Amino acid sequence: MESLRAESPKSLLTDEQLNDYRTQGFLVLENALAQPGLDAIRNAALDIVHEFDTSQPLSVFSTKDRDRGRDKYFLESAEAVHCFLEEDALDASGKLVRPKHLAINKIGHAMHHLVPAFAEFCRNPIFAAILHDLGVAPATLWQTMYIFKQPRIGGEVRWHQDASYLIADYPGVVGFWIAVEDAHLGNGCLWVQPRGHNSPLREVYEVNHDTGQGVLRTLEETRPPSDSDAVALEVPAGSIIVFDDHLPHYSSQNQSTQSRHAFTMHFAARDARWSKINWLQRNRLPPFIVGSDR
Repeated sequence: MESLRAESPKSLLTDEQLNDYRTQGFLVLENALAQPGLDAIRNAALDIVHEFDTSQPLSVFSTKDRDRGRDKYFLESAEAVHCFLEEDALDASGKLVRPKHLAINKIGHAMHHLVPAFAEFCRNPIFAAILHDLGVAPATLWQTMYIFKQPRIGGEVRWHQDASYLIADYPGVVGFWIAVEDAHLGNGCLWVQPRGHNSPLREVYEVNHDTGQGVLRTLEETRPPSDSDAVALEVPAGSIIVFDDHLPHYSSQNQSTQSRHAFTMHFAARDARWSKINWLQRNRLPPFIVGSDR
């Protein structure tokens, strides 16, 4: 994949890779990104954490409560850069029990707009080339997250489909999951259900922006994928995992002594209608377009 490290041609993926993506619902591009770019966003994320004021009310990110904990701080992160803590980083009184750089679950969700290092990273021509080959470019980058998966306490992210939270017209939302550090079974790598993108949408998270209230509504009663249906994606740093918005995916708690930093981006075609019930709405910031022909 060395050729991906420089200026990428407009066409990047082979016919075989495109077929794999369409039939499996995901595609793994190992060692696709050079270390300096990964270092740049890692350092930018650590700078954000360094400046994070822990004297303010603290917000925890968890998927165990069926998203009932989404508050104003979370909704406002659609057009901001906010830090969210791991559940196990706080004691019963809500006080930090470990240094903040080892307590953050993730940063979200507009770094590409507001942090120069992330804006530059997201404009890497590799991403535009992939989107072009998938027929999504030019695309709007709606969401970015830097995920830490902290040693010992990095929380489980339950099985879910991205289309439950980010609804857009066909072809929907395309997710890019980037390994900033090596991801393996020990530190909570991503798991997917191959071909699961052909299954119906199981849940939808609807937000009433007049009241600020959201609810996760069940559409299809179904069990999580079994061990025989799921595949662990162990990848080295610099790898890109591309996945369909209906693909069920999951990551376990990190019980190791090694972190598992990752960066995610979610794109929709520029002319796709963005649902009004999506939690993420962007009213002040202009569209961030990737893969424009201009």
